Amino acid sequence: MESLMNSAEEQQPSSPPGNSWSKQEEINKNETPKCVGGFVLVHAGAGYHSESKAKEYKHVCKRACQRAVDRLKAGALAAEAVAAALVELEDSPFTNAGMGSNLNLSGEIECDASIMDGKSLHYGAVGAISGIKNPVLVANRLLSEAQKGKLSAGRIPPCFLVGRGAHDWAVGHGIPPCPSEKMATKFSLSAYKRNKRKMALAEKMDTGHNHAKKRRQSSETENGSGCLDTVGAVVVDSEGNVAAAVSSGGLAMKHPGRVGQAAHYGCGCWAENAFNNPYSTAVSTSGCGEHLIRTMLARECSAALQSEDAHKALLETMQNKFISSPFLAGEDRVLGGVIVLRCCRCVESSPSQNIQGILVEFLWSHTTESMCVGYMSAQDSKAKTHISRLPPGTVPGQCLAIEGGVCRLSVAE
Repeated sequence: MESLMNSAEEQQPSSPPGNSWSKQEEINKNETPKCVGGFVLVHAGAGYHSESKAKEYKHVCKRACQRAVDRLKAGALAAEAVAAALVELEDSPFTNAGMGSNLNLSGEIECDASIMDGKSLHYGAVGAISGIKNPVLVANRLLSEAQKGKLSAGRIPPCFLVGRGAHDWAVGHGIPPCPSEKMATKFSLSAYKRNKRKMALAEKMDTGHNHAKKRRQSSETENGSGCLDTVGAVVVDSEGNVAAAVSSGGLAMKHPGRVGQAAHYGCGCWAENAFNNPYSTAVSTSGCGEHLIRTMLARECSAALQSEDAHKALLETMQNKFISSPFLAGEDRVLGGVIVLRCCRCVESSPSQNIQGILVEFLWSHTTESMCVGYMSAQDSKAKTHISRLPPGTVPGQCLAIEGGVCRLSVAE
């Protein structure tokens, strides 16, 4: 795996991969080579990751990568592997997804999740679901059930369920319930009590000269530490299929019933095999759900990745379609992050033979203070992790960081 390429907003984008690797058109059309295992890129959220908890965030990313790679090595397709990674991320008490999710205004946990399979282009999602330990499993079951075709009497199967209906559907399809009180952690409960105190104080403030202070306090409550760390993953499997998934407990102190970007089509995640395009692409987002919904950032990034230079394309998309989006013109700070990958079949010529494989380019970018990521190929002995941070002196929501790398997956003989 090649070394990372790093960039802040004002730096020049890096060069595309070397020309010795050609695209799928140069492979014999009758051959269907398989790469060894595949590749996974995960994130533990775009938000703020303290140095004191850096080890825990990195550790959960490593475990998620390993879980996905284990499934890939066992022959699983991309959708199954990406769901396995998300389960590991949801089970961590340090992430805002599944176990330990943010509490809403009523002191309850309501989660959002979605998954998309690039091969079938099917999508499954749940919003504001309570009492389910791993929301991504419900989203994945919705996806798989939809692939079976129509229901009795010609009814179209659902792809997106919310609230009590989502919970009942999950239980009816064998996914065990989990009491919400068991999903709350000491950290999420203490954060809820702290935010309740902040809100009570803010409500006592007068308008006028205290308005700015009240606005700042409200912003800290909504966008503080641990509030934006939605989790997600993108995967390419041994057949070159891609999949993406995302899961979130939503903003702290959100209104009951609020559904964030993690459940919305084209906003939380996107996956699309190449078909008639040069590249297969997969995207997972994190950040302020309202900002990501209004810009449909996941789908925007996927479309941009068909450009020749992936790094430049993502940089321009984050700047023009997100930070400077006309749909967010009234926002002081535009908070979000993405992980992306694109891949194509390729062949490297050498004097003795042509070596076939899959070229994977992977990137992450964020406008938040930090973003924790991990990545691993099936050819690696262990996952690599990294906490990306904005350059010193820059303002979150008004500038961005972007990093990434390249991985070449060999083909089994």
